[in-house]
Amino acid sequence: MGPVGEIEKQFLEDAGLQLRKYKGLAEKALAQVSDADLLRSVDPDSNSIAIVMKHLAGNMRSRWTDFLTTDGEKADRNRDSEFEIEAEDSRSSLLDRWEDGWRRLLDAVGGLGPEDLLRTVTIRGEAHTVLQAIQRQLTHYAYHVGQIVFLARHFAGKGWTSLSIPKGRSRDFDVARNGRPYRTASEESR
Repeated sequence: MGPVGEIEKQFLEDAGLQLRKYKGLAEKALAQVSDADLLRSVDPDSNSIAIVMKHLAGNMRSRWTDFLTTDGEKADRNRDSEFEIEAEDSRSSLLDRWEDGWRRLLDAVGGLGPEDLLRTVTIRGEAHTVLQAIQRQLTHYAYHVGQIVFLARHFAGKGWTSLSIPKGRSRDFDVARNGRPYRTASEESR
């Protein structure tokens, strides 16, 4: 067992790392779609990439501004407007909001210390430990980044560049990374 605080420190470092990975994954997907496709939805009841971006940015601004001292649902947040496309919604304005939300999130998490993880914060009046609040938002953001990637992949079609190991290319990936294909323990014993 490591020194007291080591697990907490590692958790905070990993939370920041995973959040930056989600941000990067979404941005690589966003780079592969046209401005028109940012605003497009697959049907009238579905969200566009732009709406998901607005929602994430609004959530991050609300949750992570004065994170330790105010409720995570700010009185000035208009959540319903995050789900509407407005005339001023452009790639540039969406990315400005997006960057602002991610900056607030990463600054807040980066400013936490191991001693903060068991402090209590509220989200919509519900008490959470800081650890629970981070986990809640990590899963929420992963869910929505997955939506962005899925929609971007759909709209990019044959022009899509995989953000992971492309289908049918696992062996090639393993050879490039390790000099040989990955083999399971049972394959190794043969």
